Amino acid sequence: MTQPKLHASRARIRATSVSIIAGLIILALKIIAFRLTGSAALKSDAYEGVVNIVAAVFALGAIIFANEPADRNHPYGHGKIEHFSAAFEGGLISLAALIIVYEGALSWIRYEPLKSLDWGMAVNLASGLLNGALGLYLVRSGRRLRSAAIEADGHHVLSDFFTTLGLLAGLLLVWFTGLRWLDSLLAILMGLWLMRTGFVLVRGASSALLDIEDPRTLEGIIGEINRSAPPEIITIHGLRTLRSGRHTHVDVHMVIPEYLPIRDAHQLVEGFGASVLHQLGMEGEFHSHMDPCSRAYCTRCVVRDCPVRAEASQGRTPITLEEASTPDEEAPHHPA
Repeated sequence: MTQPKLHASRARIRATSVSIIAGLIILALKIIAFRLTGSAALKSDAYEGVVNIVAAVFALGAIIFANEPADRNHPYGHGKIEHFSAAFEGGLISLAALIIVYEGALSWIRYEPLKSLDWGMAVNLASGLLNGALGLYLVRSGRRLRSAAIEADGHHVLSDFFTTLGLLAGLLLVWFTGLRWLDSLLAILMGLWLMRTGFVLVRGASSALLDIEDPRTLEGIIGEINRSAPPEIITIHGLRTLRSGRHTHVDVHMVIPEYLPIRDAHQLVEGFGASVLHQLGMEGEFHSHMDPCSRAYCTRCVVRDCPVRAEASQGRTPITLEEASTPDEEAPHHPA
């Protein structure tokens, strides 16, 4: 493993370890808040804290496994385990949401009195602020390190932060009005909100596991090609990407002047592909298939002194997403 990759690997493990340690502290505060008050809403928040820790532990295992290099059985590496981790976390959240709704309904029926609500809210506010700081740290770390597992964990923790703020606002209303049933209603509403969060996480992870194309990745690659392509790379088509955790595999057909020697053409497209990944901060592979221009692109080719030009150049035309995604068999390949 190269030094930059080793550094990134350690950074991912460090971020997930921080999540576990902070999660344990936050969970302890939430349990204290629930014990002080007997609030169903604060009990539901504690359930969410348990899910955070379990998800973080699973994410740590996924990140360690994802660091394994590609092998014969896993030619694209082990990165997809991070998407499994994100889907697992979404499933955990959904399960916790069902339990929270059930507990909220029971609390509504039993109608037990609340106690020490002021102290309970203060302790829970402290846990919420820690959650907000942790969530921002994880989301930023996940994006910077291109880790689906860490980013998913961060979004989950941030959603917990916002639900904690909502619960505190509701409990203040309970405190001032004495309407005990509002506590049960808050727990039920929190469960429903978490169901939505779980669904979003599972949907995003499923898209990656099913290799659904990511428009943002495609637009980033096309934008960099338009910005930095040398004159000899006239246009592209057949662009496809495959995500495997933080690893991105790119397949593309590059149209180059037909007179270029094979050795020069190979060095051109290989070097440019590596440059695109580097400029976009991506880890992965850039597989390029070379297509001769066949003098079908003369009007947009800006190569000077081209010995086979059939038409005058009208200047380079920016490559669009539609053009880049055109399959090879639909791209123009005809002799002049």
